Amino acid sequence: MKKLIALLMAAIMMLSLVACSSSGEQEPVENETPVVDEDVSGPAAEGEGPLADDMTVVPDAEGEGVDTPAVDGETLGTQLNAEFVAQMVANPAITAQEMADAILAHESILFSGASMPVEPGLLTGFGETEITGFEEGVMFAPMIGTIPFVGYIFTLAEDADVDAFVQMLSDNANPRWNVCTEAEEMVIDMNGSTVFFLMCPLTLEE
Repeated sequence: MKKLIALLMAAIMMLSLVACSSSGEQEPVENETPVVDEDVSGPAAEGEGPLADDMTVVPDAEGEGVDTPAVDGETLGTQLNAEFVAQMVANPAITAQEMADAILAHESILFSGASMPVEPGLLTGFGETEITGFEEGVMFAPMIGTIPFVGYIFTLAEDADVDAFVQMLSDNANPRWNVCTEAEEMVIDMNGSTVFFLMCPLTLEE
């Protein structure tokens, strides 16, 4: 069943790329709002380490600090990141697959989505860079490939360098991986050895 879902998603994405490539180039999207949340214990707490610039500390669901830039209103990315945090608090043993499915079930998701396991290597949204260093990975995305939305849940080994892994994702993410459109927001968060990554629009049209 997993192979069937993977083949179906790949076929849909290929069809959308073919359809988009004939429609010409679009104007660049303005007002990109990258958002990165990460636990402030460690180097980031002193303003060092990956993705620590221009961040302010706000309390998370457990009252501990997380780094996040100020955003006017709740975007799609911040809503789904909040769901990630809530799920981790409610069930710290949640699997990557269960987390991806929970995020796709969020009320802000207005499309039919699917999730599938991924192996280390070339992943959608990261160009020609191979993403490695995780033990379990699940991608979640719309069934309609023209929506600039792709997310991942990665589970790393307990002794893995999570900060370095997050930096690799940030450095190699390409908001224009989708030929037709461009993601307006990138969100990366972590909880222990679990990493949440998302590129998406600021909102979804109803």
